[in-house]
Amino acid sequence: MSSGSDSIVRDQPAEMPSEGGPLLEYHGNLPPSPAWFQDAVATPYETHFVDVKGAKVRYQRWGQRGRPGLLLVHGNGAHAHWWDFIAPYFAQHYNVAALTFSGMGDSEWREKYDMATFAEEEVAVAEDAGLFDADVKPIIVAHSFGGFVTLVTGAEHGDRFTGMVIVDSPVNPPERPHQGPPRSGRPNKVYDDLASALGRFRLAPPQICENHYAMDYIARWSLKKAEGGWTWKFDPSIWTHFEPNDAPGDMLKAAKCRIAIIRGEESALMPDDVGAYMRKLLGHQVPFISIPHARHHVMLDQPLAFVSALRTLLAEWDHSEPHRSV
Repeated sequence: MSSGSDSIVRDQPAEMPSEGGPLLEYHGNLPPSPAWFQDAVATPYETHFVDVKGAKVRYQRWGQRGRPGLLLVHGNGAHAHWWDFIAPYFAQHYNVAALTFSGMGDSEWREKYDMATFAEEEVAVAEDAGLFDADVKPIIVAHSFGGFVTLVTGAEHGDRFTGMVIVDSPVNPPERPHQGPPRSGRPNKVYDDLASALGRFRLAPPQICENHYAMDYIARWSLKKAEGGWTWKFDPSIWTHFEPNDAPGDMLKAAKCRIAIIRGEESALMPDDVGAYMRKLLGHQVPFISIPHARHHVMLDQPLAFVSALRTLLAEWDHSEPHRSV
């Protein structure tokens, strides 16, 4: 693994040049946003790349090296900028890094993808960002698909981490089989202008999100210029030859570090029966936190409540010992 840096302190999302999602009504203009959000996304960070199996994986870093490490991990088709308005709230006490998986965002694409490689990307970013340099082991916070990758990391490399916080990544009971991402592999559509592309941006899986300012922010970072207009950054063929983890429940129980689970209380992916099943797998011995009025995309729906819950959890972990016996 080799590393590189472009030494960016503050880069910028896509600027506006000159159908159907919630951002359509803004016609490419920025939705109104609260002051806390504006301050958070204006917080400086570093941008680096680390080479993992021949692909450059991009990550961002906030805070001071040498502090306890915190690795933030995004979901399917997303990128590190989903954490731009979350990470600054932890930078005072942590060395915080947010990665972008290969095939997504501004990281390079691969010919083939697998869970083990994604897990290696998590470890490589943690190493390159100095998250292992503190006196205590780092913690991973991972949303959705990133949570499933982190289960692999916890099973294979968990002895290098203090714990992992799995955010709305459902481990379903046998009677509710998991449906993975679509494998169609159709090329990403090119839109005439940025306004048209933003107007088509929708969350996957579909859900309502009232915080259009957060959606607009991550949508702009999800797009790039292309011949004839604008298109999405993610590799559309990423899932065509991808083999998922077929035993996430076993991985959950096999973690070699502490575990906590956060879900959106109104998440369609983690209803009560799924949460009950996961708690049963873990012997009802781990924190299980429901964020009120949040759906699957917890950090978009209730960002400050999510920050508060995560701060409380991490503070408690600082002063307690794990007792999980499963």
